[in-house]
Amino acid sequence: MSAWQPLLRRVAEKDREAVAFTIDGQPAQALAGDTVLTAVLTQCGQLRRNEFIDAPRAGFCLMGACQDCWIVTEEGARLRACSTFIAPGMALRTGGTHD
Repeated sequence: MSAWQPLLRRVAEKDREAVAFTIDGQPAQALAGDTVLTAVLTQCGQLRRNEFIDAPRAGFCLMGACQDCWIVTEEGARLRACSTFIAPGMALRTGGTHD
């Protein structure tokens, strides 16, 4: 699976307000009320790369207990993607590249 092929597909609640943000410098769009995890995984196939073996990661427990959903902003701040809501203009880095 490509890093830029969405891992998740939205099937409901498609009428909420759009929120613009970027992933690895590329424009993306989420919906108001989405977590960063949902926002990223509806756009691409990984949340980040594992820092030890460079394997793709997409979160694990999805409820804030496992520490696997960290993502980095363009400024270098770490966010917990499963419990942080997407905000307009957020700039996120997954460590992925376009194919």
